[in-house]
Amino acid sequence: MKWMASPRHLRRLGVLGMNARNALYIGPNNPRRFYPRVDDKLLTKKLAIDVGIAVPELYGVVETQHGARRIDRILDGRSDFVIKPARGSGGDGIIVITGRIGSSYRKASGVPLGLDELSHHISNILSGMYSLGGQPDRAMIEYRVRAHSVFDRVAYHGVPDVRVIVYRGYPVLSMVRLPTRLSDGKANLHQGAIGVGVDIGSGRTTHGVWREAAVTVHPDTMYPIAGIEVPDWETVLRLSARAFELTGLGYLGVDIVIDSQLGPLILELNARPGLSIQIANRIGLRSRLELIDREADRKASPEARIAFSKTRFGSAP
Repeated sequence: MKWMASPRHLRRLGVLGMNARNALYIGPNNPRRFYPRVDDKLLTKKLAIDVGIAVPELYGVVETQHGARRIDRILDGRSDFVIKPARGSGGDGIIVITGRIGSSYRKASGVPLGLDELSHHISNILSGMYSLGGQPDRAMIEYRVRAHSVFDRVAYHGVPDVRVIVYRGYPVLSMVRLPTRLSDGKANLHQGAIGVGVDIGSGRTTHGVWREAAVTVHPDTMYPIAGIEVPDWETVLRLSARAFELTGLGYLGVDIVIDSQLGPLILELNARPGLSIQIANRIGLRSRLELIDREADRKASPEARIAFSKTRFGSAP
């Protein structure tokens, strides 16, 4: 059953619409001059490393078509890695390589790709095929995250990530995005991943949404998606809260992956996070944002902000 209601009813539930999000929260709280800090993944990674925030290791950057033809130099015997556009959006242009099949590389979905196909894909990235506004881009090759075993039964050939909406440094709403066969192993809702709400207080999953419909089990594995405890939840909240100081943006989405060996890593940041997280949680964002405006201390430390959010937004005892 789809989560639908009249606009008046949605307002009563505290649901935030796109126009209100842009006018009331993104516009006043996100200075345009800071957008490159999140729109350029290479810059995001550099800023995070400079202040000691954990991110996936960068193996190399391709900036020219000549470099795209010599991708073997960067790969240098590597059998698993991720290729992504530095200024991509919506998960487009990302290829996850999990191993080798003879002379070919194997995608997370199992599909083989030759070196020439990888070079061609990188060439498309450089041309701006996947970038914001179609502008020329750079291709990043980085460490492939290994998903924590807690997600083994509820992720299909990919790595789940945790999205946290942060307002003025306070985590206000979160969800886990679970890859599916439809999403080709990517944790992207628009491509067919599942969004599962996460209780801010406990880090435990609650409700799920898939293709705008409520779900209780993963469509590929048929395992329940509620009641999963996100590993190292305190670190997830700490990374999310610190992203406020890192970017200078008052309203943003923080995407974090839980590596089986390295723990939580910031994957990317988003100045215009989507609103489907409300459906996954069955909770409206607007009421929580208004509570922050009324009651939160704007000079509080990250630790104090986390404690406030857990107390005010957590539902578990």
